[in-house]
Amino acid sequence: MNDFAQALGSAFTLIRNLDPVVAGIVALSLRVSLTASVIAMILGAPIGALLAVTQFRGRQGVIVFANALLGLPPVVAGLAIYLLLSRSGPLGSAGLLFTPAAMIIAQVVLITPIIAVLVHRPLSLLWSEYGDLMQSDGLSKAHSMRLLFSIGRASLMTAFLAAFGRAIAEVGAIIVVGGNIDGFTRTMTTAIALETGKGDLPLALGLGIILLTISAIVSTTAFLLVAGVREK
Repeated sequence: MNDFAQALGSAFTLIRNLDPVVAGIVALSLRVSLTASVIAMILGAPIGALLAVTQFRGRQGVIVFANALLGLPPVVAGLAIYLLLSRSGPLGSAGLLFTPAAMIIAQVVLITPIIAVLVHRPLSLLWSEYGDLMQSDGLSKAHSMRLLFSIGRASLMTAFLAAFGRAIAEVGAIIVVGGNIDGFTRTMTTAIALETGKGDLPLALGLGIILLTISAIVSTTAFLLVAGVREK
């Protein structure tokens, strides 16, 4: 118990003193996850909106497939991206393997379905409420989607936060494609796994506290957004 208390005290000291190693790991984690979340939002939100406002053959199958991807094992996604980016893979010449760019790609693959599904559900409800009016006004599908984005912007932000929260906590895929290289591709989750195995509990605990704090802030913000929408 005393060892744990000492490790916890050392962890808070690292955080309070803005330890350069801790700061570098946190900064990389935020940069990778935020970049991936923005890219996934750009890709996933239009897909979700398109599924909400259009009817086409196989649409239900696409929706089911998107929902199924929510359960995609991260290590499997990481392995697939590894094979694509490896020297013998089709994208090997780009030299992206074991770089932050590879980790961003892995996170985009994992969280784009989350955004598509979380955007599709609320926009489908909005479309059922306002769709007839938009169509009677002669609005194009693209214009209708933009209006739905405006009306449902709180839902868009909730989807973004959910995706970011998933990305920042990811470890399986990014350790496969990033390699957990010290000072280059080491994120909070991969560093926690490594340092715990090495017995460096102060660093692992410090990063764990920061990660929990970020996750709590993201979850609370998303909850307040959802609560605000329901009150309206």
